[in-house]
Amino acid sequence: MKTSHLQGQVIGNPIISVTYKVRKSSKRYLTDPTLQCQYPNSASKQVRVGSNITETIKGKLRLGARILQVGGVQKIFKKFFSVREGERVLKASHCYLSTTSGPIAGLLFISTDKVAFCSDRSIQITSPKGEILRVYYKVVIPLKKIKCANQSENVEKPKQKYMEIVTVDNFEFWFLSFLNYEKAFRYLQQAVSQA
Repeated sequence: MKTSHLQGQVIGNPIISVTYKVRKSSKRYLTDPTLQCQYPNSASKQVRVGSNITETIKGKLRLGARILQVGGVQKIFKKFFSVREGERVLKASHCYLSTTSGPIAGLLFISTDKVAFCSDRSIQITSPKGEILRVYYKVVIPLKKIKCANQSENVEKPKQKYMEIVTVDNFEFWFLSFLNYEKAFRYLQQAVSQA
């Protein structure tokens, strides 16, 4: 597998959403594709990602301990993704990636070249030969392939915030349950504007 070939592609399972709740009226829906890629203050219903706040905090503390054991965020980034010379991580955030199979916990890396997500735990898949394999769920989006990044929030629970990334080929990636949502989104905007 050639690394240079992969850097021009978006890798991952895209999620396409068709309905958005509008803040002004809870009975109205936006389905017009021309309204995408603005910065709406709305979102579809929240995905429940943890059994309770205590379990969520324990999980984040365990993740922090593992990051320290490995030697920091930059080393984890280099371990899971191809990194060109001079590329550096601007921000790493623990969050969930929304998938058709449900939310997947992991780290979202915003670098000077790409946005990348890697799951906390490996997932089980079946190979074409029928073998059971364990792999990390990864998404790589080169910054030059990002059409826009949107902020969203749950209409009924405004503290539940979402980050949507839309690629130039209209794939949508939804990230949620950030520890510091505003800071992560600020770094994403900065990276995309400098690409």
